[in-house]
Amino acid sequence: ILVREETSPDDVEGMYDSEGILTARGGMTSHAAVVARGWGRPCICGCRDIQIDEVGGMTITLKDGREMTFKEGDFLSLNGNTGEVLEGEQLVSPPAITGDLKTFMDWVDKLRDIDVLANADTPVDAREARKNGANGIGLCRTEHMFFLPERISQVRQLILGNEKQSAAALQELLSFQRNDFEGIFKEMDGLPVTIRLLDPPLHEFLPSLDDDIILASLANQLDTTVDELKEQVKAAEEVNPMLGLRGCRLGITRPSIIEMQTRAIIEAALNVIDSGIDAKADIMVPLVGKVEEFRNQAALIRSVAATVFGEHGTTCDFKVGTMIEIPRAALTAHEIAKEADFFSFGSNDLTQMTFGYSRDDVGSFVPAYLREGILMDDPFVTLDTEGVGQLIKMTVEKGRNIKPEMKIGVCGEHGGDPRSVHFFSNEAGLTYVSCSPFRVPIARLAAAQASVKKSFEM
Repeated sequence: ILVREETSPDDVEGMYDSEGILTARGGMTSHAAVVARGWGRPCICGCRDIQIDEVGGMTITLKDGREMTFKEGDFLSLNGNTGEVLEGEQLVSPPAITGDLKTFMDWVDKLRDIDVLANADTPVDAREARKNGANGIGLCRTEHMFFLPERISQVRQLILGNEKQSAAALQELLSFQRNDFEGIFKEMDGLPVTIRLLDPPLHEFLPSLDDDIILASLANQLDTTVDELKEQVKAAEEVNPMLGLRGCRLGITRPSIIEMQTRAIIEAALNVIDSGIDAKADIMVPLVGKVEEFRNQAALIRSVAATVFGEHGTTCDFKVGTMIEIPRAALTAHEIAKEADFFSFGSNDLTQMTFGYSRDDVGSFVPAYLREGILMDDPFVTLDTEGVGQLIKMTVEKGRNIKPEMKIGVCGEHGGDPRSVHFFSNEAGLTYVSCSPFRVPIARLAAAQASVKKSFEM
């Protein structure tokens, strides 16, 4: 079990090798929670009763005030559903949809009116999603492909290197991404795969200024000094990165990244189609707030695709759509719908920006809000239908007034929450929900229950 104050991209290798993750800070949509959920790892974030000392171990303060200390080699068990940290080793069994449960889930699928897709970032994730009954991939987060050790060094070279070094890094990343996309298309043969272009701020990929080993290695890779490298890392930091240079803003200011990713997607689709696979690529532009931003990125994507088609002497179908995660995008959805092939709600960011709550810091006040009755639910767990929900319904209405058959879904964590699924199916009229591969069965059942409820209300 990986125990940390909070996680960062530097921890991804350790997270992957762990059987569970426990952090003192964070919440439902923080880095550790999102990554762990996609991999099916039990994860507890924002456990404020623990104190972590990398040398002395982890100290847990119990409700009666007593303290217990655990060190490397001691057994702990995590219940990711309840948030319980249990002393000792517990008996566990892997989940499987077989026998009577499989029969029941077949009945479920006959009843539901809304598709259930999965958030999957690798071929292994895609295989798990399909095994759990997903109708496709509603969110492939390309940045998660960059976190493996041999890849993150190339991302850092792209960000911090000179022009020649950055171009070389892009070529390496092109190969990695194309291979990943080919694997995902093969696993999802015949089903849609929605690929989100690079979204997070670039500084998230940069090493900590305290990590001397990584800094020394990177300085050697870039033929510079550690001191000069530290200055570059400091210069890349932003005061409020979640509202800074990320999403389509990154694509507009660093178009070479989008060109590389688009080429990887289209080349991968053409390669697997040649081998008999039915690849269905939907390319999604993140963090659009103005139609002009989408128009800029869509033109670049279609231009690169046309170039690749000319090089290969063949074409394939693909769609270009956008995430709706900024309130302004919801308010002007009728304008964006004229340009976009589909919408997908990024409900995590949409909730964050509508409430003005930092999703990584809600653990410091949301429990008090729940106790005082200010909030009835954590809005990052169950969708706020009064506020955020109204933006979603308005977007759907505006979008389908322009394109009546427009595909509109949701790919935030709310896509796997049963109560939220009821809203998306019965009130918002979405085409699909998308959630972690391991929450797909829950979403399938919730979608069927929503359909049954709607039939009784008619």
